[in-house]
Amino acid sequence: MYDYLIIGSGFAGSVLAERLASQLNKKVLIIDKRNHIGGNAYDHYDEAGILVHKYGPHIFHTNSKDVFNYLSRFTEWRPYEHHVLASVDGQLVPIPINLNTINMLYGANFTSEDVTGFLESKAEKRHPVLTSEDVVLNVVGKELYEKFFKGYTQKQWDLDPSELDASVTARVPTRINKDNRYFTDKYQAMPLHGYTKMFENMLAHPNIHIMLNTDFRDVKEHIAYKKIIYTGPIDGFFDYRYGKLPYRSIEFDFQTIDKENYQPTGTVNYPNSNAYTRITEFKFLTGQQHHKTSIVFEYPVAEGDPYYPIPRKENHALYNKYKALADSLDNIYFTGRLGTYKYYNMDQVVAQSLALFKKIQQETSQLNGVGKHTDKVAAGQERA
Repeated sequence: MYDYLIIGSGFAGSVLAERLASQLNKKVLIIDKRNHIGGNAYDHYDEAGILVHKYGPHIFHTNSKDVFNYLSRFTEWRPYEHHVLASVDGQLVPIPINLNTINMLYGANFTSEDVTGFLESKAEKRHPVLTSEDVVLNVVGKELYEKFFKGYTQKQWDLDPSELDASVTARVPTRINKDNRYFTDKYQAMPLHGYTKMFENMLAHPNIHIMLNTDFRDVKEHIAYKKIIYTGPIDGFFDYRYGKLPYRSIEFDFQTIDKENYQPTGTVNYPNSNAYTRITEFKFLTGQQHHKTSIVFEYPVAEGDPYYPIPRKENHALYNKYKALADSLDNIYFTGRLGTYKYYNMDQVVAQSLALFKKIQQETSQLNGVGKHTDKVAAGQERA
């Protein structure tokens, strides 16, 4: 008899498994359809002996001291600040757009004050700001929008930015300083020995058992458990009763090149004519020394593993119908990016899982204290 059956061994499932096992002495079984732990953060050494991320680059960054300290129990860190260049007008220029970007594109020597006025002269003010197109035009205007955002967004989502929620392009700020870093979070680092090693340490507790290459549907009637934590697609759990929630997927083309480096930085974005959106070179991320290098091209596609929930009003309304079903069930928690249909970063999933654990801990304490079962379903809304 397991106390918890957890579906999925990515950040959401693994953090909760570790907390339940180590803090509450619960017996946990993790089930995953894939042949490895770690979810989309899984990394491994390719045939050339280069550490690569199987499901595209995962760059860890957070402003949460609690999240960083928690993960530090399971890994040492390699300090790493990610830099991204965009191929625009025959040049490789920094993205997010900053003072250096503008000066390189226009052959100028603007100061921060100059570039503020320049961008204000270009901006097309939108009220209210509702879509991804509105966000960018409101700040940088049509020319820079078309150079950096329109083509990339259309490839990534197969939708015009005017059809997407404002949150998509709002993730990429515009700066008036010379900070070329992609992220500005307080904590920026990569697991020193890789993500998979971190997950192995996280799941090493004797109370945690793992079944890989296993579909939940095939075994749920044959395993004794008290409660479920479900981190897979919420619509799939309910057999797509109201239809499928839309996702974007990616096809990855990995290549190993017989030279030290392929490009000047970790990731180069291609916002215009190329079919791929970006190329990532893993040695920048991992710090590995090797006489060859491995890169990955990313091609967004409609079908495949569900990576990116598509942020549109109608999709959120459909999710809410599934959430209502989830809220009506006892002894099951839906969490993670797929369980709550939200585009979370890794640190946000960890924070969500730590918050859900605290809720479960309180419920357990109440149950032990008064002898009554007072579970209420959490549908993942406990984001820290």
